[in-house]
Amino acid sequence: MLIVAIVIAALLFLSGSFVAEQMYRYQVCNFTSRDGKSHGYHVYPDMDADSLFRLMQNDYDVASVFDWQLHKRYMMYTQPKVGYYEFPERIGNGPLIKRLMRGGESPVHITWTNQIRTHQQLAGRLAVQLMLDSATIEEHFASEDFMRRYDLTPETAVCMFLPNTYEVYWSYSIDDLFNRMKREFDRFWSDERQQKADALGLKRSEVATVASIVESETRNKEEKPLIASLYLNRVRKGMALQACPTVIFATGDFKLRRVLTRHLKLDSPYNTYLYRGLPPGPIRCCNAESIDMVLNAPKTDYLFMCANPDFSGTHVFSSNYRQHAAVAAQYRHALDERQIK
Repeated sequence: MLIVAIVIAALLFLSGSFVAEQMYRYQVCNFTSRDGKSHGYHVYPDMDADSLFRLMQNDYDVASVFDWQLHKRYMMYTQPKVGYYEFPERIGNGPLIKRLMRGGESPVHITWTNQIRTHQQLAGRLAVQLMLDSATIEEHFASEDFMRRYDLTPETAVCMFLPNTYEVYWSYSIDDLFNRMKREFDRFWSDERQQKADALGLKRSEVATVASIVESETRNKEEKPLIASLYLNRVRKGMALQACPTVIFATGDFKLRRVLTRHLKLDSPYNTYLYRGLPPGPIRCCNAESIDMVLNAPKTDYLFMCANPDFSGTHVFSSNYRQHAAVAAQYRHALDERQIK
């Protein structure tokens, strides 16, 4: 009887140990990061459970491959859902499999700056941060029917994408992406901002267009409100904006530093020397700060500006052409003297 009791006790101990180990591997830890850090993985549509497991083995030590296979079969896990998943330094089979089966993605951050000028550039930037490809994004940017859903056109599309960092999911669909940006856009355009735009007689996209020109004119924050005021005055009077940044945009050569006479003759709706009023849309993804500068631009009578003859990088603003011509003559004279020296 003693021997039987010992055998039974041993079997109970072994089975208890087996169950305890299984529970530990299932619930607490079967994967341990080699460098003590979390690791993330992109799961594409063609990936199955085994291919992801092999990928994880590059970063994690697996205490028991047998337990992994056992728990995988028990949970009927064969195909992870598409997405980006970041796992902690230690994780059990159960929590890992449950996340992959239900699509419990980890968020990612997408970002872009006001250096983005066209929706082609924006599509490329988004494509390197999301599962979407640039051709698909660009196709929707260029679609009048699709952009009409958001009260935009292909020319004004970039104004909905305010430069910032956004927390999203890597597996976003086209609709997910645009709907998310529309929510952010509408959230930014508070009642107060909308009332200011209405007072200026401008649509949201038109405010963004003015702001994009202001951003392209200078990096001097103190001058931006004055430049905004100048262009708003020109719009109000129905004058040609004569903004060199719009001409550069029309050429498509964004490295162009000097606008020549031949550039001013380019037949493009973005050439504000040839066509009065605002161009068809923004000439870059403009920052929220610049939009606010337009909405809160001071009341001035400025209609002209010229680079300061002291070469300080600032501008001299004028309310009539005679004043402007005098400053321009001073600037050309100063430029000639500097070139001689």
